[in-house]
Amino acid sequence: MNDRYSRQVLFPGIGKEGQAKISKKHVLIIGAGALGSGSSEILARAGVGKLTIIDRDYVEASNLQRQQLYTEEDVAEKLPKAAAAEKRLRAINGDVEIQAIIGDAIPELLEELVGDVDLMLDATDNFETRMMMNDISQKYNIPWIYGACVGSFGMSFSIIPGKTPCLNCLLRTIPLQGMTCDTGGIISPAVQMVIAHQTAEAMKMLVEDWDAVRTSFVSFDLWRNQYTSMKMSKAKFAGCLSCGEERTYPYLDHENMTKTTVLCGRDTVQIRPSAAGEISLEQLSGQLSGLGYTVKGNPYLLSVEIGTERIVIFQDGRALIHGTKDLTHAKSLYQRILG
Repeated sequence: MNDRYSRQVLFPGIGKEGQAKISKKHVLIIGAGALGSGSSEILARAGVGKLTIIDRDYVEASNLQRQQLYTEEDVAEKLPKAAAAEKRLRAINGDVEIQAIIGDAIPELLEELVGDVDLMLDATDNFETRMMMNDISQKYNIPWIYGACVGSFGMSFSIIPGKTPCLNCLLRTIPLQGMTCDTGGIISPAVQMVIAHQTAEAMKMLVEDWDAVRTSFVSFDLWRNQYTSMKMSKAKFAGCLSCGEERTYPYLDHENMTKTTVLCGRDTVQIRPSAAGEISLEQLSGQLSGLGYTVKGNPYLLSVEIGTERIVIFQDGRALIHGTKDLTHAKSLYQRILG
């Protein structure tokens, strides 16, 4: 057994057998922001066999206050978070296989990836993606761990198909959709608390100590010194379309996916093309520069200045339009640049 994990192996809950199991497991983390960067670092240091990280955004200065994998250099280079996370995690533990995906966690992508995934961690900032994760979890019998935080408040719940209520069930009981990062800012200790809950539960699942897995829903407010744990067994709903007796997995329906959305807590609209495919950033940069636009970029994205607004274009054709929440206006700018 590698000495780097010796302190972890000494812990009775893990031991040599548990560490061997951890080293063979594949964890999918959706989102590489505050929760995703912290959780991925802990799991990489713990020696998980493979980490797959999906994120659609790039590193900005406002991220550095709480997103622990990133640096000012990443901000200056406008590195996609998935790429920056991959670079840092490889430096932390070369034994861990890292797969970084720059893009949206859409149903088609998730269904391609989950064949050998043992566990999923929620590190996203929107409920559309969480509900897709929830349906993937139920369809393919993969446990996942919900987590969210805003201000000094956070919450977490472990979802085990066939045993616990799913997220769709919980929405009938707990008003989770009020959790958005633009409600009241965020302090880093709240992020770290959610990460601690998520990764502790993840390690229990990875060593297959299912009796130790917490089945209650926890929430806390660090500023007000409040901590709540609620049993959720009665929340399971037989008529749930995600985990019930006649399930249809509605959130995996491509037609139900939002193509244009305002990103959480920002004057930014994301537009995703209806057809999948890659574009040549080099060719597009030349065309836009020839038209007089100010264009900057790296191998992953282009940044185009248009007056007081800015469009960031990724290889998959997605674009982030900064400086507006107007969906119609954002679509107009997208068409002007990408046709």
